[in-house]
Amino acid sequence: MERSIEAIKSDIFARNAGEPEFHQAVAEVLDSLQPVIERHPEYFELAIIRRLTEPERQIIFRVPWVDDNGHVQVNRGFRVEFSSALGPYKGGLRFHPSVNLGIVKFLGFEQIFKNALTGMPIGGGKGGSDFDPRGRSEREIMAFCQSFMTELYRHIGEHTDVPAGDIGVGGREIGYMFGQYKRLTNRFEAGVLTGKGMTWGGSLVRPEATGYGTVLFARAMLETRGESLEGKRVTVSGSGNVAIYAIEKAQEFGALVLSASDSSGAIHDPDGIDLDLLKQIKLVERGRIGEYVDRRGGRAAFLEADGSVWNIPTDVALPCATQNELDGDAARALIEHGVRVVAEGANMPCTPEAVELLQADPVALFGPAKAANAGGVATSALEMQQNASRDSWSFEHTEERLSEIMADVHDRCRTTAKEYGDPDNYVLGANIAGFTKVVDAMIAQGVV
Repeated sequence: MERSIEAIKSDIFARNAGEPEFHQAVAEVLDSLQPVIERHPEYFELAIIRRLTEPERQIIFRVPWVDDNGHVQVNRGFRVEFSSALGPYKGGLRFHPSVNLGIVKFLGFEQIFKNALTGMPIGGGKGGSDFDPRGRSEREIMAFCQSFMTELYRHIGEHTDVPAGDIGVGGREIGYMFGQYKRLTNRFEAGVLTGKGMTWGGSLVRPEATGYGTVLFARAMLETRGESLEGKRVTVSGSGNVAIYAIEKAQEFGALVLSASDSSGAIHDPDGIDLDLLKQIKLVERGRIGEYVDRRGGRAAFLEADGSVWNIPTDVALPCATQNELDGDAARALIEHGVRVVAEGANMPCTPEAVELLQADPVALFGPAKAANAGGVATSALEMQQNASRDSWSFEHTEERLSEIMADVHDRCRTTAKEYGDPDNYVLGANIAGFTKVVDAMIAQGVV
């Protein structure tokens, strides 16, 4: 059977040549499946793995728009609708120069299992564009978003495909896209996009949800060893919504958060991150991380672009920036300093070598992104629920639901891993729990 799985992997890699991130995501899941395939040979006989790794639909389109100088610009748009076995496709849109089909497919494949783990009725998808919003004017961003939605609108809907934000796509971009969708369809279909503004169908806690959820998952991991976040040293990478709200929640639990970063470098603040200052620089002024040191003073230090927050001695590491940011050398540094928990806030931020090293360490617990950062999409599903009922929940009620969902995700991963003989292996538990939920639905719905 193992040779057959390896043959399937080889076939997938050949059919999807030049997409290393997608290969990495597929291998990470398939390498966990041997035990479940042995128990359920019907999964193999029904070509479930081949079907699951082939997107139901892949959409690539041209996005022309006019910049402030009157020049026509052309970008490429993507939407990969990967699996609708559990519900409408659900997953974010990423605007970043690195976006290509392989990146979108890796993100969409991960989204299938992440969404399944939440227990919510949502399938998996992802999209975006190679457009870079940095340095663009408000008018240029609006022009791009409107052109992007002029094609995308025909492929989405509250019962079909519900995009959200991701890197480069926040409330501003969602607003411009929703306005264009409404204009084109003549419908105020609030449930077609999530991450909306609070006054027109958005959900409280959605901006905070991914970061909050990552910390809730890390706390649950610590509790399995009788520990808490109180007094723990925490290192965080990134300085977008995920990182900032991970810092906020970790501080609420009494942790000392020491770091943040962006593409220009990183900061180390031994006295603990001044969250109000960080929010002002990154969320309000859209500035660079180095400005924090200039305005903070004290012992805060700037690490150049080749510096790493993972060299800072820490108890809990939360990579919240981007894929493959934490490599083998960084994992070795964390292990040397006795890290207790690594929980992925970004999508696949740890390289395969880093994951292997962290899982082999007898001290560290490793929480994969499809479980640890599921809070964002879970709260998006709660936003869909509120839109469907024309309702609006309080911050406290929504955060309570998020806490319940993240506790369930943690317990589902750990229980599944224990069932297969390795209770501390959250990668095994997350992959098998997500996989079985999706494939059981696929089998019930026939060969479609």
